[in-house]
Amino acid sequence: MALVAGATRGAGRGIAVELGAAGATVYVTGRTTRTQASEYGRPETIEETAARVTEAGGEGVAMRVDHLVPSEVEALVARIRTERGRLDVLVNGLRLLRLAVDTHLITAHHALPLLIGKPGGLLVEVTDGTAEYNADHYRLSVFYDLAKTAAIRMAWGHAKDLAPRGATAVSITPGWMRSEMMLDNYGVTEERWRAAAAKSPHFVISESPRFVGRAIVALAADPDRARFTGQSLSSGGLVKVYGFTDVDGSRPDCWRYMTEVQEAGRAADATGYR
Repeated sequence: MALVAGATRGAGRGIAVELGAAGATVYVTGRTTRTQASEYGRPETIEETAARVTEAGGEGVAMRVDHLVPSEVEALVARIRTERGRLDVLVNGLRLLRLAVDTHLITAHHALPLLIGKPGGLLVEVTDGTAEYNADHYRLSVFYDLAKTAAIRMAWGHAKDLAPRGATAVSITPGWMRSEMMLDNYGVTEERWRAAAAKSPHFVISESPRFVGRAIVALAADPDRARFTGQSLSSGGLVKVYGFTDVDGSRPDCWRYMTEVQEAGRAADATGYR
């Protein structure tokens, strides 16, 4: 029984679908529905995500929620409590600054009491970049840098509070992810993603949104996952522990590639990194 907050597109959608593929009931939230769009103006909807969860083998439940509005989050958690009686996995995949700090804290405030109702719950804070990588790199702007670093620290802090209650909290980052917006930016589809390397050669290390979803599914299924609590994890790092693959059968290790190839000024070549 899982809640993926911010699952309309990108990593949130990929995570939700992979949880569904593992047989989970997944409540998916977002602000874009078939009848109401967010300021992003994107075509993806939360109902579409829920349908993909169900198609993958789980049960997808869509609910429009603005996670900046505490009463909406409270209503969401109340619905889950009434309909399911428990929450096993909470994934915070919400976006920039207020939507990547305030929303996470608001959602945790309302959802964590249900998560810790039984031992073994898992809280995942989705971010961009590992703690090690972000410590040495300025991430685009002060706003983006702060938001992505904050999620890592939040997971560490939640881990301190949740450990005595038998729950695990981690942060996790995908690598260079082929989100819907990224594919549109390069004018390619998921099936033709390699063509984008003509514009951006290091795109050869990119991964699908479902890769980080498979990382979270593997972590959730690990009875010894508490050994990771408080840690900053990555899809490419967890693949070395659990051995899952991306949808194309590869195992991209983006953050090692970024350091050893791209930032080292070497020619784009993912050999040995996927």
